[in-house]
Order: sequence, then structure tokens, then C-alpha cells
Amino acid sequence: MIIDPANPETVFSENKRVACEGEGGPLGHPRVWLQMGAEGFVDCGYCDRRFILAGGPADPRKD
Repeated sequence: MIIDPANPETVFSENKRVACEGEGGPLGHPRVWLQMGAEGFVDCGYCDRRFILAGGPADPRKD
């Protein structure tokens, strides 16, 4: 799967600290650890994948 830069993938996480390695294997990128701040989300600088804290302030599914 190739990530469309205009519509990057969103991943919901139960933890504020997440790891991203893109697609993994030869299509991925080096594993990086990312920490969400008070806003409840963080974007990967390599692949633009967005990690959102489940139930946090940026979670569009809450309510």
C-alpha cells in the first residue's frame, strides 16, 4: 500500500508514545519513536502518518 500524500493514513493509539516505520520492509523508513503532546496527536516526519490518542482531544470519534 502506498500512502497518498494528500490523504495520509491515520492510526488511533491507546498510548501517547508510538513507533512508526512506514510500510515496513523495503517500502518503509527507519523506525522512529514519537511522543504525543497535550493536543493528543503526532505526525510522522517521514511518511506523514498521523497517530491520534484514542479518546483524546484530537479523536474525531469521541462523543
